[in-house]
Amino acid sequence: MFKKLDQLKSQLDSHRPLPESVVKNLRDDLILRWTYHSNAIEGNTLTLMETKVVLEGITIGGKSLREHFEAINHRDAILFVEELVQKNQSLAEWDIRNIHQLILKNIDSENAGTYRKVNVMIAGASHTPPEHFLISEQMSLFVSSINYELHPIERAARIHVDFVGIHPFVDGNGRTSRLLMNLELMKAGFPPVVIPVEQRLRYYQALDKAHVEKDYADFIQLIIEFSEKSFQPYFYALGINS
Repeated sequence: MFKKLDQLKSQLDSHRPLPESVVKNLRDDLILRWTYHSNAIEGNTLTLMETKVVLEGITIGGKSLREHFEAINHRDAILFVEELVQKNQSLAEWDIRNIHQLILKNIDSENAGTYRKVNVMIAGASHTPPEHFLISEQMSLFVSSINYELHPIERAARIHVDFVGIHPFVDGNGRTSRLLMNLELMKAGFPPVVIPVEQRLRYYQALDKAHVEKDYADFIQLIIEFSEKSFQPYFYALGINS
């Protein structure tokens, strides 16, 4: 399943280290697209260009303060994920809490980085997350049972699915899960995956199937497809054909 992605990675690796100007341009574009799509999936109404302006420090009239903070916070969470990539350590609960704390900074300080103390439902999903008193145990098991022998794409996809299944926080689980997924991809040398908001229904359906039927195939396939697309900006910037 992953042969083509491994070939694309090898091709990209053959051009490393990338020119500094290329790295900066790709990074700025990635942070914008990743922030816009991840927030839009959760209902944020800022457009791509409005998100760009907010990240540059300008307020958009008619948009809520929360939506502004969601954009700024997500950008800051990406920067923190980049720091974790440099450390190249196994995923820890402390890292997860810190990512989530950044996601909800200035939005919900009471619950930022804190496991939920109430039971929750996932709107529209067939899956019901575990009861709140099981969260600490389930999160401990989650980080200790990550299979680092799996291909990085499959491992990242499973981390995303399993984290969302636990739904350890009151809010911000989706954004956190996509950051955790990309943390694993980036540590393995793969470009981050941006799931477009236009694919939200397919994305949710694949997640629910994985949770209810324990069948990860559709979700892994979805991540494979978008991982393949994630190489395109790099090859375009380098002026080469994949």
